Amino acid sequence: MREIEIKADRPSLRLDLFLAQTISGLSRTKIKELIEKGLVLIDGQKAKPSFRLKGDEVIKVILKEESEPSTLLPEPIPIEVLYEDEDIVVVNKPPGMLVHPTSKIRSGTLVNALLYRIKDLSPIGGVLRPGIVHRLDKGTSGVLVVAKNERAHAALLHQFKERKVKKIYLALVYGPLEGEGEVKLPIGYHPRYGLKRIPKGKKAKEAVTLWRSERILGDFSLLEVTPITGRTHQIRVHLSSIGHPLVGDPMYGRKKWTKRIPEALKPVIDNFSRPALHAFKLGFFHPRDNRWVEFAAPLSQDMEELLEKIHAYYKGQTN
Repeated sequence: MREIEIKADRPSLRLDLFLAQTISGLSRTKIKELIEKGLVLIDGQKAKPSFRLKGDEVIKVILKEESEPSTLLPEPIPIEVLYEDEDIVVVNKPPGMLVHPTSKIRSGTLVNALLYRIKDLSPIGGVLRPGIVHRLDKGTSGVLVVAKNERAHAALLHQFKERKVKKIYLALVYGPLEGEGEVKLPIGYHPRYGLKRIPKGKKAKEAVTLWRSERILGDFSLLEVTPITGRTHQIRVHLSSIGHPLVGDPMYGRKKWTKRIPEALKPVIDNFSRPALHAFKLGFFHPRDNRWVEFAAPLSQDMEELLEKIHAYYKGQTN
């Protein structure tokens, strides 16, 4: 068995709801079962799922070991580490890499790479997602934080859920776009394609994205994007909804833009086989001492080269 100790910090919230929001990998039904079996203690005492927290209690959750041991193999995959201490490791995820294994894909992921480098990762995320606090799409590159112990994991999860984490992305989109703006459009499931998300789709949830134009490159724009919420494919859906989809995005791209770009650039764009999105900066309160920390990841080589080629083309047109 293993134990997770968490400091309650949300007064008036139900115990089961607080734990569901704090511990990833455990459903509310599973948490209720643990509480009813006496495996959740508040200041050493058993409680009911409906118990209302005061906000200063110490909650201990007792978990049985996984019925099946992890079959994930550590793999010597090179990974750029931006920062590491006893609680967290911050990495620059390369494009094309899954963050964690799935039921079908068990190797070649960021977790496999981290297991080779780090002996122990927080087990809260479960067998397939040890240490994983948040995710980036497979095609997205950039900064990502991983928890090395349970206390750090719980603290970081809470910050993400409470929207206290600062996230800034760089996005290359079709079309000239000046100034700055906000996209406030609920995102839900596509009625026919399960992986796809659409504005105001099935079970739509609030979604807010801020954007600011960094540079206009002819028929393209480089944007600094800040997602306030964290919905699946949020940036991709929102930028497409305002008529400026990400370059290289096969799911939310617009064919009309590919027809407008100069013939000389079409091979360059066609050869860029992933959404041109990079997680540039990540800021949060360190789980050890609550100090504010920020980390930045340099652009991946493929996106850097894409920007250089586009810039060189339009510069040549003006000479």
